[in-house]
Amino acid sequence: MFKETIRSPFIVLIVFIATLSLSACVASSSSVQTASKQSLYDRVIRTGKIRCAYVVYAPDCIKDPNTGKLSGIGIEAIELVAKKLGLQVEWTEEVGWGTMLEGLQTGRYDLVASLVWTNANRAKLMSFSKPLFYSPIFVFARKGDHRYKGQLEKINSPKVKIVTIDGETAQVVADADFPKSSRLSMPQMTDYSQVSLNIASGKADIALLEQIIADQYLRNNPNSIENISDGKPIRVFPNCWMFNRGEFEFKAMIDTVLEEVINSGAMDKIISKYEKSANELYRVALPYQLPKQ
Repeated sequence: MFKETIRSPFIVLIVFIATLSLSACVASSSSVQTASKQSLYDRVIRTGKIRCAYVVYAPDCIKDPNTGKLSGIGIEAIELVAKKLGLQVEWTEEVGWGTMLEGLQTGRYDLVASLVWTNANRAKLMSFSKPLFYSPIFVFARKGDHRYKGQLEKINSPKVKIVTIDGETAQVVADADFPKSSRLSMPQMTDYSQVSLNIASGKADIALLEQIIADQYLRNNPNSIENISDGKPIRVFPNCWMFNRGEFEFKAMIDTVLEEVINSGAMDKIISKYEKSANELYRVALPYQLPKQ
């Protein structure tokens, strides 16, 4: 009886300590889960920063080779949106078209600030902002090469070589519209002037290019390549910012401010700084009509 009396307080004490330890573990686990479930919106608001990666691709993103300073349509636009939200943009790393998804999925950055064309492959993995503007894509050939002008279906032949960059949307378009044609594939991070150069030099027959990119090359290399699409683009792609799927609050915040930027005319002013010729880029239509006078 005496032994049982002595043992009881110790048992109660052990049970009490074990309960405290278990509670601490549960609380710790709960904190970890809460942190891991923190939304992108919550993290950005808490830190005051949007961590951005970028792909050097004029006119969306231009990098000064001497200072490393970034400029371009996508860069100026995200900095303006961040400023309106009272946030800072933190430039994390330069990426390629084929590697940009990995960094988002592993959490190295929040958003790809260089503007991305939406397509089915990316839509399965990522979310996008509203379009900032649209890019018309045309078929280009060497100057004077009219074999396929007005007969673009003839490009779909093994005898025709299309130059593409790995992971870029023009490659997806080429695979969809001209699956039988051959490829001159270039690695990620290739400068787009090299795509046009391969057409001009005869190493490839066809390239699918934005008019603004082709115009940049033609200003330095006149009479080298030409648009054979008869004025009708083969595709028109929206230019959007890209981030992880499921971040609905973050998307709503970005889209709301972006709409303000577009409706105020600020977006048009940014685009006009980098557009050298009329209609190189297509503006987003305003969501309203002015009353008739």
